[in-house]
Amino acid sequence: MHDERIPVTREGYEKLQRELAELEDQLVEVTKRVAAAREEGDLRENAEYHGARETQGLIMAKINYLRDKIARCEIVDLSRMPRDRVAMGCTVTVRDLTTGEVIKYTLVGMGEEDFEQGRIPANSPLGRGLIGKKPGEMAEIRVPAGIRRLEVLEISYEE
Repeated sequence: MHDERIPVTREGYEKLQRELAELEDQLVEVTKRVAAAREEGDLRENAEYHGARETQGLIMAKINYLRDKIARCEIVDLSRMPRDRVAMGCTVTVRDLTTGEVIKYTLVGMGEEDFEQGRIPANSPLGRGLIGKKPGEMAEIRVPAGIRRLEVLEISYEE
């Protein structure tokens, strides 16, 4: 798999653990369905069996993905983040220097993102481009749509 560490908050880590536990519970149920369908005889024409096996494979793939992700998680202590510059866990207010639009982003760990709420991964191109910047500083960030020029206006942390 990968060796790259994944920064997450304690809450993000616990969310991944809950997701894994739910998938493992689902796997137990699907495995029972596979066994029950197998007992019905001829497997070549047993749609129930083949459907359950396919579901079982998908769940196993998700479980393996989450186990790898959890193994690479590095829990970040947000209380130790610098308060004078953009860092994981902060909410940063920026001005898009092309459009003039003022936008707020909260930098979160992988798996905690919610783009509609402005929660972006700290290790995304936008997050990486903002990390370390102080109010008044500019960031030029290469994103899939081109270059975004942003001015950091304010940094805040939830207490």
